[in-house]
Amino acid sequence: MHLLIGVADHFEPMQREETFGAAVDLREQQRRVERWCREYPAGIEPWRDQEGQPLRHTYFYPAEDFEDALLDRMAEFCHAGWGELEIHLHHGVDAPDTAENTESTLVAFRDALAARRCLAREGGSGAARYGFVHGNWALANSDHGRFCGVDREMRILAETGCYADFTLPAPGTAHSGKINAIYECLLPLGERAPHRSGRRLQVGRVPETFPMIVQGPLGIDFLRRRRGWPAPGIEAGELSGANPPSMRRLGLWRDAAISVQGRSDWIFIKLHCHGMMARDEPAMFGASIRQFLRELVDGPGNGIEYQVHFVTTREMVNVALAACAGLRGNPGEYREYHFRLAEAAVRI
Repeated sequence: MHLLIGVADHFEPMQREETFGAAVDLREQQRRVERWCREYPAGIEPWRDQEGQPLRHTYFYPAEDFEDALLDRMAEFCHAGWGELEIHLHHGVDAPDTAENTESTLVAFRDALAARRCLAREGGSGAARYGFVHGNWALANSDHGRFCGVDREMRILAETGCYADFTLPAPGTAHSGKINAIYECLLPLGERAPHRSGRRLQVGRVPETFPMIVQGPLGIDFLRRRRGWPAPGIEAGELSGANPPSMRRLGLWRDAAISVQGRSDWIFIKLHCHGMMARDEPAMFGASIRQFLRELVDGPGNGIEYQVHFVTTREMVNVALAACAGLRGNPGEYREYHFRLAEAAVRI
């Protein structure tokens, strides 16, 4: 069994969640980013996967809030081999957004990332392609008009180069009825929430509809405890100070069995976090993630035989597409199968 583990980091240096909508100033954002670029590698560097790669985040940076200086620093960090940058977007918060504004915001940020050699292209050439996470989870206006307002958002994503969405699972009413899957949308992309119906990727069938939907694990953790007391809850693949990674949780992520149909031995585990949250540092580069990586890499836990591959979300999609094409063997060999960076990051 092969476990492909990737982290979709809702990376927000302005940290709006803890400041109730008021962004911190640029100097503080720079301080936070510099600290991350220093502390993250130091914290997780010793533990590597089958191909010698560390656990790298994919940094979904807010398109509506980017600063050139911060983007330059994160691009440098990613080019050094510590992850990849993709697109995050919060919009329609105070009032419904428009299709025109959504498209212009995406295009401006897409081009800013492409200029910094951060985005993929099919076969390494052609138009820039990107992965996406919707802020506040309301992908394609799926939360009853809140936090979006653009019914045809998925069509806009497709037209501006998005190859895959990594928003789900979503809390509350924004989630689709489909869970624990990698799939193509079956409904017209111009409709509201076309991802509520989909067809799972399958060996022998090349996907035709992009962006595809790459979900993280979703289930019930009956053994969760709080302060020593049983406290069953939802397992949604979140990494945080309150929900640190553990080998027990790894079993739940594996049991969600997210895979391409016909290749059940390649399990895709897309986790998510908010890397800039100070309260979550133990699960980012502190004690809890170090313990987890030590146990994960040094030997199988709970009697599970597996091989670990730390992937970016782009690499995860490439491996899924390789499975669709019928490729076998070590999935780690297919990280660059289809969507390739203009210049590969340094292997560290």
